[in-house]
Amino acid sequence: MLRIDDITYAIEGRPLFEGAGAVIPEGHKVGLVGRNGTGKTTLFRLIRGELSLESGSISLPKRARIGGVAQEASATHVSLINTVLAADTERSALLEESDKATDPTRIADIQTRLADIDAWSAEARAASILKGLGFDDDDQQRPCSDFSGGWRMRVALAAVLFSQPDLLLLDEPTNYLDLEGALWLENYLAKYPHTIIIISHDRGLLNRAVGSILHLEDRKLTFYQGPYDQFAIQRAEKLAQAAAMAKKQETRRAHMQSYVDRFRYQASKAKQAQSRLKALSKMQPISSPQEAALRAFNFPEPEEMSPPIINVEGGVTGYGDTEILRHLDLRIDQDDRIALLGKNGQGKSTLAKLLSDRLPLMAGKMTKSGKLRIGYFAQHQVDELFADETPIEHLRRLRPGETPARLRSRLAGFGLGPAQAETVVGRLSGGQKARLSLMIATIDAPHMLILDEPTNHLDIESREALVVALTNYSGAVILVTHDMHLLSLVADRLWLVSKGTVKPYDGDLETYRTLLLAREKPVSKSGAKPAPPKAKRASREAIQALRSDVRKGEARVSKLNQMRDKLASKLADPELYEDDKKGEAEVWQRKYAEVMNGLDRAESLWMSALEKLEVAEAS
Repeated sequence: MLRIDDITYAIEGRPLFEGAGAVIPEGHKVGLVGRNGTGKTTLFRLIRGELSLESGSISLPKRARIGGVAQEASATHVSLINTVLAADTERSALLEESDKATDPTRIADIQTRLADIDAWSAEARAASILKGLGFDDDDQQRPCSDFSGGWRMRVALAAVLFSQPDLLLLDEPTNYLDLEGALWLENYLAKYPHTIIIISHDRGLLNRAVGSILHLEDRKLTFYQGPYDQFAIQRAEKLAQAAAMAKKQETRRAHMQSYVDRFRYQASKAKQAQSRLKALSKMQPISSPQEAALRAFNFPEPEEMSPPIINVEGGVTGYGDTEILRHLDLRIDQDDRIALLGKNGQGKSTLAKLLSDRLPLMAGKMTKSGKLRIGYFAQHQVDELFADETPIEHLRRLRPGETPARLRSRLAGFGLGPAQAETVVGRLSGGQKARLSLMIATIDAPHMLILDEPTNHLDIESREALVVALTNYSGAVILVTHDMHLLSLVADRLWLVSKGTVKPYDGDLETYRTLLLAREKPVSKSGAKPAPPKAKRASREAIQALRSDVRKGEARVSKLNQMRDKLASKLADPELYEDDKKGEAEVWQRKYAEVMNGLDRAESLWMSALEKLEVAEAS
């Protein structure tokens, strides 16, 4: 059990924790959430004992081992598999001693302990973890020095997972993983045998890998049972109740202040007025905290172009004389929302660079609309911003003729206010730098936007704002991300980048996730995959009936969405949670739950009808 008791801590005079406390039961998997800059990473350092508390205490069971990923694995000549195996220091020490021990009793003790810690299966376990994080058998035998920093971060993560600490502290572990690695990690953490605390803005991870949420806000810690979506509902109700209480207190305060103002100088009422002045001074204001408004992204709207905007036939691309992708037959229209699937190293970024004119076509034919504008965002661009320049100065270079007011307006449209506009980039947060890079990528109102891991430094509110912006955006979107939540809400087409080419993926994201986690696919005795049964060609009448089902399903979903929005608006009204309306609030909450259940069923039926129609039309 991890116990945090009444802790207080400040950095440079700015308090991060004041009387904060929480208890994390043994074996719980917890998501630590809170706005950027509130102190989540600092809390990890306090738990590890790297920082000293001003007051309060943090306690763990005796001999409890704490593990986490502080930095990438060193660029040594040690192989990946041996680097990971070395993370189990007890096993390494016992094996070394077993080679030297001569006392029969000690040799027996060593062998017994090696059996207790399952030392003989260690190599297989280490190899399985490395494979899940993207390293094949050959990679595992190569030295760490062969790999870049991002890949060595994966090795460091593999090492700490292999060592199985009693308390595992992970700070944004998916930031350096691809979608496949992130999905594997979710599944692994869900089965992890000890306590985990994860700092993450990945909503999918917080829904599937953890069972409770620790929320850091206003220098306090609050523990919520349930995954992130359940926390979000409880949090919304709590905010509405706080707003209602604040309104009642403000009414009372105004009434008391009115009395004081009227009678404080009248001798007959002076005593009562003074009494109420004291009451006012002692009345602690009930904060009416509001979730920060979605810090919107305002993408400029491009003019409409005739389809296709890009068409590739028999394309080949790569670096220098090395071909990476071949047999490319691709078409992109302006209303496409395409997600690129596939493991790191298969060519997703290569394809993105080809489409954005950052790589040449080595063979084949690629045609583009004459006035096509393409916006490109990748993580390396965030790192390449000028650290000693302000966002205003970045924009002035791109738009030298625009007024300072117009430049500030552009920045405000991406959530960068007056203070950030005049702050040098080196002092901005990762999320603020990402916003600046996104604004630069879209400044010319591109007809197609290519986003390579756009959410790495964005908090949950900003990720939701990005979903809204991409949904409203009228250009094409090519998306590479490990964020399943973003993919599921934005992408309507999936391309699989694998085995040196790019092909449409016929399944959905959940099918792809299941496929990755299944690890092994059934094969026949001969080793060949069974051929799918041939579908009979659907009649014209059957197709018309299916189209009718799709239209009805879409109409039903639209109607239920309207009902949901009305009920959500009603539930957001603070007056609904006043003391005399508690029963009414419960009625509205029950209606909302019924509509949400109906919406789930309606969406399922609609998607089923769409799938049947697609199969029928393709047969």
